[in-house]
Amino acid sequence: MKTREEILSKLDAHRSSSPSKWREKAEWRNVNNTWLRYSQRIAIMMLDKMEELGLTQKSVAERMGCSQQYISRVLKGTENLSIETISKIEQALELEILEPVIVSH
Repeated sequence: MKTREEILSKLDAHRSSSPSKWREKAEWRNVNNTWLRYSQRIAIMMLDKMEELGLTQKSVAERMGCSQQYISRVLKGTENLSIETISKIEQALELEILEPVIVSH
């Protein structure tokens, strides 16, 4: 059986040279929890619709006029989406995300 010092030495040898960002990421998720839930729901809606329509990230990006990399970030559910972006998603995927607003005069 290895000694405590041997175990700690082995762990130390495999430790990353850059500090972990785990705490910062966890705190960020906690602070941004409310809009992240919406972002994740939209990502799931998009993935379901993309599968239904047989669309790739690239084809959705072309329909929206943005990069495939941006669509990838949106589909991770961590992108803070503007109403304009949500509208583009709705048009590109023929999907209703926001309820229509009825304006009466």
